[in-house]
Amino acid sequence: MKTNILGLPVKETEIIISELNSLLSNYQVYYQNLRGIHWNIRGKRFFDLHVKFEELYNDSQLKIDMIAERVLTLGGTPLHTFEDYIKHNKIEVGKNISNDEKAVHLIVNSLSHLLILEREILNKAALVNDEGSNAMMSDFIAEQEKTIWMMQAWLEE
Repeated sequence: MKTNILGLPVKETEIIISELNSLLSNYQVYYQNLRGIHWNIRGKRFFDLHVKFEELYNDSQLKIDMIAERVLTLGGTPLHTFEDYIKHNKIEVGKNISNDEKAVHLIVNSLSHLLILEREILNKAALVNDEGSNAMMSDFIAEQEKTIWMMQAWLEE
């Protein structure tokens, strides 16, 4: 079995790179959704949600950079055009959302989809001892599960 400089199998690593690029694309759309709802949110909960959405998009921006750097570490090239992001995106694009509940539902649905992608990467990375990708996905998953729980608690009021 041919391995790369990190000691990981080349063929399986190429698959992980591809899936990380798909995750990167979906994260970029999620990030832009967060920017949009941050800018457009209206209503009595404006102050709380405006701050929360900013917190989430700042966190997403960091994760986007981490994903791109992992792609590079594994020997790939991160996707970096809007064309690529749209081509690989599977999450809903939120356009002109100003309602608080619609905004929070968009976040929950987006995170649920990101979790699916992250678990796929986690499983494939574990099979080839790609601990770097595995640890990153594990951290993302734990944080996003908690965010979903908190958002659902908010929706139930």
